[in-house]
Amino acid sequence: MSEPLVKIRNLYAEYKTDKGVFGGTQTIHALNGIDLDIYKGEILALAGESGCGKSTLAKTLIKLETPSKGEIFYNGENILKKNPVQMKAFRRKAQMIFQNPYASLDPKMKIYDTLKEPLKINTDLTDEEIDRRVVVTAGNTGLDRDCLKLYPHEFSGGQRQRIAIARALVLNPEFVLADEPVSALDVSIQAQILNLLKDLKENFDLTFLLITHDMSVIKYLADRVAIMYLGEIVEIGTVDEIFNTPKHPYTKALLSAVPQINNQQKEKILLQGDLPSPANLPTGCKFHTRCPQVMLKCKEECPETSNIDNNHCVKCFLYN
Repeated sequence: MSEPLVKIRNLYAEYKTDKGVFGGTQTIHALNGIDLDIYKGEILALAGESGCGKSTLAKTLIKLETPSKGEIFYNGENILKKNPVQMKAFRRKAQMIFQNPYASLDPKMKIYDTLKEPLKINTDLTDEEIDRRVVVTAGNTGLDRDCLKLYPHEFSGGQRQRIAIARALVLNPEFVLADEPVSALDVSIQAQILNLLKDLKENFDLTFLLITHDMSVIKYLADRVAIMYLGEIVEIGTVDEIFNTPKHPYTKALLSAVPQINNQQKEKILLQGDLPSPANLPTGCKFHTRCPQVMLKCKEECPETSNIDNNHCVKCFLYN
């Protein structure tokens, strides 16, 4: 396999927060030693429960948040060591589609100005070239020229997400982080946006990190899947491997919760207890407090990542 476009090594993110009425501070362990490769031209999906660190990882990849430890390489260069001028050049190559199209667009800016602003800040294009780029990019995402005269509140949720996608693509990036791009939309609109992302990936040779908790979205759109739990990658493989031969007990539980429309509904795996607090992580394997196959060793030691085959890896003592 070729050299990764994005290479993440031993990445940690910790935050200090107030304990509220109890006084003092506590440390939130959002990311706990992430190792992950993203290859050019693929859609890598990052899946897991809310609060497991998916969005934090995405924001650290474009340095919207600074990790406490680790390295992030883009085309072989460590972005965490780039100065502000170098980061400005990097962000022309890497853009983000945020989760909520209602909150991510400036309500006081017309759509034309929203799409024009990144070009004014990051390029030396003439006004005529900017106008052409804005119109073409809007058209590529299903928005005609008349839409550019309007404000965000004049659009539906699906149209706003198209605007957010157009804003991310107007700089012709190589790498796009899509953070729950359809979770705030009606089901009838979700398919349109997913088809749009799939077409854009093929037509413009884009690389995507797709963040979602919806396994059906992953099965339709992704090439590979990384399963995340409490700030760790517990399993990674191709879509076929994860859906047909899942290894980690957490992955199996996630897949068992996906509704089936045929008679092959698998028995649901009900996890006991709640997701532990990232401020008070369990010892040993982070999943042992809810795992139906827990062993004594799991409570005391952290498992290493095991290779099932070349593409499929799992972090579990069942396979060490």
